[in-house]
Amino acid sequence: MKKQTVVIDCFPESADRYRTRYAIVVIDVIRASTTATTALALGRRVLPARTSDEASVKAATLQNPLLAGELGGNKPFGFDITNSPAQIARRTDVDRPMVFVSSSGTQLLVNAAGAEAVYVACLRNATAVARHLIARHPRVAVLGAGTRGQFRREDQFGCALVARQLIDAGYSAETPATIEIVERWRSTPVDVIRGGRSAEYLRRSGQEDDLEFVLGHLDDLDTVPSLVDGELIDAARQIDSPAVHAGRQAHAGSAE
Repeated sequence: MKKQTVVIDCFPESADRYRTRYAIVVIDVIRASTTATTALALGRRVLPARTSDEASVKAATLQNPLLAGELGGNKPFGFDITNSPAQIARRTDVDRPMVFVSSSGTQLLVNAAGAEAVYVACLRNATAVARHLIARHPRVAVLGAGTRGQFRREDQFGCALVARQLIDAGYSAETPATIEIVERWRSTPVDVIRGGRSAEYLRRSGQEDDLEFVLGHLDDLDTVPSLVDGELIDAARQIDSPAVHAGRQAHAGSAE
């Protein structure tokens, strides 16, 4: 049996270190991974992009797309909505595929493409993602997106939540920093996120509904977003779909 290990790291460029031999988990609690997971759980197609230009190119290939996201805290020109899990949860037009961009979260997600597998986790699905990993991947890198060069507390909390469950299941931490982050947040209530800079920004910019959404939805989804051929697909449902299975085979081939 292969040795099972987990490592926590941060920032979009960190994906380069783990694209070989690791399954990568992308975490951007406030707000990209929460927005993407929420949209996918509601039945919406989700296509992440690195830039607004790339998003526009993807959108041009789709019928009636929804352009969602932010760069530098601002909604790009021509986009329909900002990066908001609360807004996406309220929308009823789930037939519109969401092309999605964010300052850090989608950068990390797109950078991770080509790894053994790429998943998205947030506070809504941390346990579902951890269970999926335990059954399938011996080496896991749990990566926080980071904001403005900082490994923010909400992403540390989310990374610790996933990594802790792997360690409790028998995985070994690869670095002292991984152990330190897991233990720092192990018994900390989720409300600690309210004191962070990201929460402060949401309050200051009149987007507190997103903060309340994040804090009010904890482990309430079984959705496991997986990046396959540039689109997020629920890994829990992939086995039942021949088309998705074919996509996974193509993705696996490109990673070899």
